Amino acid sequence: MIFFMDLQMMLLDVIYFILRNSLRAVLRPRIKSIEGELVLITGSGGGLGRLFAQEFSKRGAEVVLWDIDATSNERTAELVRGMGGDVHAYTVDVTKSEDVYRHADLLRKELGRDVTVLINNAGVVAGRNVLDCPDELIERTLRVNCHALFWTVKAFLPQMKAQNHGHVVTIASVLGLFSTACVEDYCASKFAAVGFHESLAHELLAEELEGVKTTLVCPYIVDTGMFEGCKIREEVELILPPLEPQYCVEQAMNAILIDQPLVCIPRLTYLPFLCRALLPWESNVVTYRFMGSDKCMYPFIDARKKLMSNGGNLLA
Repeated sequence: MIFFMDLQMMLLDVIYFILRNSLRAVLRPRIKSIEGELVLITGSGGGLGRLFAQEFSKRGAEVVLWDIDATSNERTAELVRGMGGDVHAYTVDVTKSEDVYRHADLLRKELGRDVTVLINNAGVVAGRNVLDCPDELIERTLRVNCHALFWTVKAFLPQMKAQNHGHVVTIASVLGLFSTACVEDYCASKFAAVGFHESLAHELLAEELEGVKTTLVCPYIVDTGMFEGCKIREEVELILPPLEPQYCVEQAMNAILIDQPLVCIPRLTYLPFLCRALLPWESNVVTYRFMGSDKCMYPFIDARKKLMSNGGNLLA
């Protein structure tokens, strides 16, 4: 009897949340204030990280920048200071747990407070198919895109849980929800990032820590140069072009400010995510071929090979 009562309540809750989220898609939900929050952004020297720093600063948050590239990171800090923002830049290798923990203790000591919003944004890609990819490049992708999430969360989540206040944001990718050819390292790391984030979200809910929010951001290819040369079918690209970085960050910020658990950018990318789950494998394959998605990374890989032949460094 108890089982059937619980089943009935579960089904009612499912219907309620479907209706509530459908309504939220039409009516703008309440936006929370982040003024005075301490926001840490990893990969802050790059395109999306720099824009996130500016957007959070505009809204009155105090910003902490973590990046392995000190020069790029300081440039971001200068831009935020130019806006009148409160910013602190640190040179951190997020792939090394000891470096993460040491700098977490350092910022607590220097700022006298703890991080309340964590934006795990750092990301890399090798740009080689798996048989041609050196082991160190594969390991680097997994360390930056996946392992670093564990270290930053372990560094800052305990205080969020103690205060029952905070927000953990994972900047993943649509390639963490469905895959494509020749970027095995990237897809594996982003699938892992999605799994990590969702498991963490379930853990917080199981512990009834409703004050600690989570948001998983899965953007399509963003025009930051990371996937320079990637090309799908021309006719399809007219309706699904690479995302402008500013648009991507604005959509992600919208989701963060309304405590939205998951956002795919653009909305059209929810469709292949659903198709992957619902359709036979072969149906997805022919769809990929029609769109040109099955070989979309070939020009990207060719461009990376040319970079290497001209003396470039994929580890840079």
